[in-house]
Amino acid sequence: MALLLAGCSVSVAPDNQASAANASEPAGPAQWSDTTRAQLRQAIDGRAAHGLDQMSFASDATDPAGLTKQALAYASALARGATDPTKLYDVYTVPRPNPDLQAGLANALSKGDVKGWLASLAPADDNYQRLSKAYLAFRKQPSAPATNIPANGDAIKPGATDPRVPVIARQLVILDYLDPKAAQGQQYTPAMVQAVRGMQADYGMKPDGVIGQEALAILNMSDADRARAVAIAMERLRWLERTPPATRIDVNVAAARLTYWRDGKIADSRKVVVGEPDRETPQLGSPIYRLVANPTWTIPRSIEDETAAKGAAYLKANNISRKDGWLVQAPGPKNSLGLVKFDMLNDHAIYLHDTPAKQLFQMTQRQRSHGCVRVDDALGFAEMLARDEGVTDEWHQARGTGKETFVKLPKQIPVRMLYQTVLFDDSGEPIVRNDPYGWDDRVGEALGFKAGKALRVETHASDEGP
Repeated sequence: MALLLAGCSVSVAPDNQASAANASEPAGPAQWSDTTRAQLRQAIDGRAAHGLDQMSFASDATDPAGLTKQALAYASALARGATDPTKLYDVYTVPRPNPDLQAGLANALSKGDVKGWLASLAPADDNYQRLSKAYLAFRKQPSAPATNIPANGDAIKPGATDPRVPVIARQLVILDYLDPKAAQGQQYTPAMVQAVRGMQADYGMKPDGVIGQEALAILNMSDADRARAVAIAMERLRWLERTPPATRIDVNVAAARLTYWRDGKIADSRKVVVGEPDRETPQLGSPIYRLVANPTWTIPRSIEDETAAKGAAYLKANNISRKDGWLVQAPGPKNSLGLVKFDMLNDHAIYLHDTPAKQLFQMTQRQRSHGCVRVDDALGFAEMLARDEGVTDEWHQARGTGKETFVKLPKQIPVRMLYQTVLFDDSGEPIVRNDPYGWDDRVGEALGFKAGKALRVETHASDEGP
């Protein structure tokens, strides 16, 4: 980042100082004034609204060069994020905003409105505003002790009596899942069971009403833990383009869910299966450029030994043979790519596809692949894309061949692989969900937060397939 602002003066002018000696002379470069300097200080002092209060931004600057450096640093944090995801992760190719901050500051100074310019840089959508409101609420009592409900005991089943129930009930009331009048005694009552089921559903867990370690992990989260998660969610939104393509596909890898946007509106949403921990689906920006009917699967070298070790009988039963030195699975219902592949342009061999393992979509934690994204009812989704792109006839013909056949889309459809651990319930309140890859930690640390408690669910249950 440049330390001095091109086109901005390094002198500070009093508010009442004329901008030029007389009206006939050309206007000089924009200057810092008492007003714009106060606006900058006020904006940085209010940085908690963006979850940035753990960072200082050198708020003691007084000289023009220091003010310029400070303004650009804070503006960059709002406009692009205070952290760089390409440095935090091995792979991050999702398109990011890139405004001309030097020109923006020069214009703001000339208008005397640094406050308005800074306010315009952060995301303005409803989700960001909700996160901001939630963060400020969570940070009101940052030193409040975390609830410590012992997890070293049997899971609490409906109807059971347990000394932990009163504390659990109190937490359910605080989280607004339980009516205070129902929080009585040590018995796990039907009202509490319903409250726990609602909480489990919100947090992406199996809503069975049994209070095990996963449910206790939620109940034991402090407001400081939740505040950290919300601040991280805001940072991830700042990484993104303010006006993404109106037609696109967003995959939330953390929640294992796909959203299809068409002309600025949500056209479809469905479950997906993504990479398991240690085989994570990367955060990519990569378009779908063609549909592949009846795909073959060339097994990557990274899992070739794993597949070959299953023996000749397994390979034969699953139509896998060696061709040109590679293990290749022929098209058909047993193919690990299923009956359709959504080919994408990237250097990481990551794409969307069908799968014969339909049962995985019924699981709550769906981080179970080798890195690619399996789509629930992929044939139905392919039909939708083919229709919207005007290639339905070509798609039907390709499917009917029974052989691997390619259908190029007239226009590429952008896909963003995102990672958001804070979602919103039906009332618009943010819910801190599972962090399956532990990716929140590195962002939180870069934002200045101490190590916090994040929800983890270990799956390690991937099957055959990419």
